[in-house]
Amino acid sequence: MPGGALWAQSGDIKLGEFIPQNPPQPAPAISFTDIAGKPVKLSDFKGTVTLVNLWATWCHPCLKEMPSLEKLQASHQGALKVLAISEDHGGAAVVAPFIKKQGLAKLAIYLDPESNALHGFKARGLPTSILIGKDGTIIGRVEGGTDWQSDAIAAALKPLLPPG
Repeated sequence: MPGGALWAQSGDIKLGEFIPQNPPQPAPAISFTDIAGKPVKLSDFKGTVTLVNLWATWCHPCLKEMPSLEKLQASHQGALKVLAISEDHGGAAVVAPFIKKQGLAKLAIYLDPESNALHGFKARGLPTSILIGKDGTIIGRVEGGTDWQSDAIAAALKPLLPPG
């Protein structure tokens, strides 16, 4: 996918909008690594509302939404875990300098150079974000970049997060 996001043609998908998963489905059993190379499983986050964001350093819409994801994580610290999973094949050598340059200190950055998450979630392009409930089921997704501080996203998250 280098060079730009790829998307399947579909008249019912609205890029950047939250699409509920009805009925909720179990999240796939996928693994990836943290930025230091330590193996991590998605199931390690069961019990926490989790937003998996699949992105890459070469994807312009991904880069545009990163500050918004950073603000989302900062504003919901403890109640929501944002997992920014890079699909870059260059791993930490490519991703670490990018994260430092962008000043992304709140986001948990993970690596998926073998595209396990991309395939496990059947993502059709980047960025794709999947919202997972505490019980480990997929609640919905956003295909394409979005503003994570928008009223529509706040409305989708509100029933899942404690008041605050």
